[in-house]
Amino acid sequence: MLEVRGLSKSFGGFRAVSDVDLAVAEGEIAAVIGPNGAGKSTLFNLISGHLQPTAGRVFVDGRDITGVAPYKICGMGMGRSFQRTNIFPKLSVLENVQAAFLVHRGQGLNFWSRSEKLYRDDSEALLASIGLAGRADATAGTLSYGNQKQLELGIALASDPKILLLDEPTAGMSASETHETIALIERIAHERGLTLLFTEHDMAVVFSIARRITVLHQGSVIAHGDPATVRADPDVRRVYLGDHQ
Repeated sequence: MLEVRGLSKSFGGFRAVSDVDLAVAEGEIAAVIGPNGAGKSTLFNLISGHLQPTAGRVFVDGRDITGVAPYKICGMGMGRSFQRTNIFPKLSVLENVQAAFLVHRGQGLNFWSRSEKLYRDDSEALLASIGLAGRADATAGTLSYGNQKQLELGIALASDPKILLLDEPTAGMSASETHETIALIERIAHERGLTLLFTEHDMAVVFSIARRITVLHQGSVIAHGDPATVRADPDVRRVYLGDHQ
């Protein structure tokens, strides 16, 4: 579903991502891990079109998307969440999801219909699936951080993605919020047949749901494989896992 070939990105003389190869099979849950500054978010920004690569190519479902604008990549079946929540804080929870449906289904420039009536049933069903049905009328900016991340996931799902990129989906959450969010993500991925690639610092989260793990260090891949292989890799243990072994 996703293939990255020789992807690199330089900022001046600094090489943030260096010759990265990565492949994620259809329906797979995969993770990219590494210490702060390893290049994880830069890699995600390159894959999703928010940054242009210095070298290399990105393919989704066999289609070359290198250099394509992010909104067009979204239309090709890729959803994305960010480290910081990316919602409309002054709209209601329901309106946030409705807005995503409106844009994805080509109604963003429809000035002749009342938007509050469009895709309301779809929006309510999606909120129910992510556990926010009871907060539909709440102002999005008043939600807890964990609920805001759930809403962001709902916004991404409204575009009906084939592959979903989640950048640190549990960052800043309490232990209980983390557990609930990971259970939700895993359930949604299986129910929808999604391919999932995520970054995460919580190793318990990574090793609990990822079937394939890629480890970055200083912009380069130092290990790739199933959780047992990555956990046992001496370079990974040395530069990253440490006490998390």
